[in-house]
Amino acid sequence: MPLVRVEMIKGKDREYKKTLLDCIHEGLAEAFGIDDEDRFQRIYELDGEDFERASDKTDDFMIIELTIFPGRSTAQKGNAIRYITSKISERLQVSPRDIFIVINEPPMENWGFAGQQR
Repeated sequence: MPLVRVEMIKGKDREYKKTLLDCIHEGLAEAFGIDDEDRFQRIYELDGEDFERASDKTDDFMIIELTIFPGRSTAQKGNAIRYITSKISERLQVSPRDIFIVINEPPMENWGFAGQQR
């Protein structure tokens, strides 16, 4: 059950955003073996002046945060980063330099479903 949060500059159309989310999900499915219906993804769009970034980043720059259950190997996490970056770069023509991915792994005691702590 990866939770996905994408922060990006406003201005991309619906098709672009759907393709972006599909690329992320496909990369997670390949790296972690998650089901197709295991989608908990959000896009947050910001005005350019509200998204400070390094001068070498373009308006395509995005931050992708993945919050995942603990226990995935370093290799699996590396694969997720590579697969997601590759898919976005190939299908949306975004430079890999404009894709920043961070993975958070809170302990299971910090997850709750239907009012129950995991």
